[in-house]
Amino acid sequence: MRNILVVDDSALMRRVICDIINTDKQFQANDVCRDGLEAYERLKTTSYDAVILDVNMPKMDGLQLLEKLQKDKIKATVIMVSTLTTRDAQTTILAMERGAVEFVPKPSNIIEAKGNPFKEQLLGVLRAVFETQQNVHRMPDIKPVTGTQPVRTPARVSHNVSGDRLIALACSTGGPKSLQSVIPFLPKEMNAPMVLVQHMPAGFTKTMADRLNEVSKVSVKEAQEGDVLQKGTVYIAPGGKHMLVKKMPGGGHRITLSDAAPIGGLKPCANVTYESLNDCAYDEIICVILTGMGADGTQGIIELQKHKKVHTIAQDAKSCVVYGMPKAIAEAGAADEIVPLTEIAQAIIKNVGVK
Repeated sequence: MRNILVVDDSALMRRVICDIINTDKQFQANDVCRDGLEAYERLKTTSYDAVILDVNMPKMDGLQLLEKLQKDKIKATVIMVSTLTTRDAQTTILAMERGAVEFVPKPSNIIEAKGNPFKEQLLGVLRAVFETQQNVHRMPDIKPVTGTQPVRTPARVSHNVSGDRLIALACSTGGPKSLQSVIPFLPKEMNAPMVLVQHMPAGFTKTMADRLNEVSKVSVKEAQEGDVLQKGTVYIAPGGKHMLVKKMPGGGHRITLSDAAPIGGLKPCANVTYESLNDCAYDEIICVILTGMGADGTQGIIELQKHKKVHTIAQDAKSCVVYGMPKAIAEAGAADEIVPLTEIAQAIIKNVGVK
């Protein structure tokens, strides 16, 4: 049974979260802390399988706790619970940079807290993280693994193509932290635009894009309706919107945002983005699948391979927080390369080159 520590300054939220966790026989949540300082003292002497951590607390907030744990090299698998505010979005993105593996939106009231959506999301994240337990201890400094593991797919044609290319990347659980090991390592002269789908609610994707833009050579922005795709720029799908790529009559491509219903509970959904590329004019599409729950992206890429020249790069199991999305694409035989996180940027540039 997995032992979970719940850290929140609200006694009511502590009780609700513990009750939710204890409905699953895989987990038990009997220990609680009222603030980050109390949790820090507890974690110095007691090991937990996971920590559910609030963002805003007295004495020591969630971000400060993560910084202390990182500084003192105390390992903890941390899942943040954060309200959907701009301020908390900024703190949550920083928290995931500092080692939190995922966040769950905090309900705005007790009725929502006791509802099924919050329960299903919290338990879903816990289950997914523990399925890849050996890989989730905050993903500290992952050591590079030499070489790649090509997946043989004889039916696929050679990817030696000249002309315009597009990079289409998808990720979910563990993505914000993983992207810190990819996007900042892409050169300013990257010879292709990138469209990026990270499963996140509205508000958080803008914060993540701004943060990545600060630390990257390429330009990074939250995609807007009508954006014309430019080489050396990364366009992140806004939370709560599907992102599509459309060919323009006079040449080039632009972003279209859709408010259509979630697909499999996902909005944005990577499959929607990949499927929109069937009618694009790019000579080759470099698809990249990073850590995440589920199988989003696989169906869209398989369909895309029927219409376009595609080269697919998947993250390896060892470096994933949750080996779900990369596993799905690999098991479908649709991955051309399986590489560790630290080699993803190199694999991308190898396939698109520089201007």
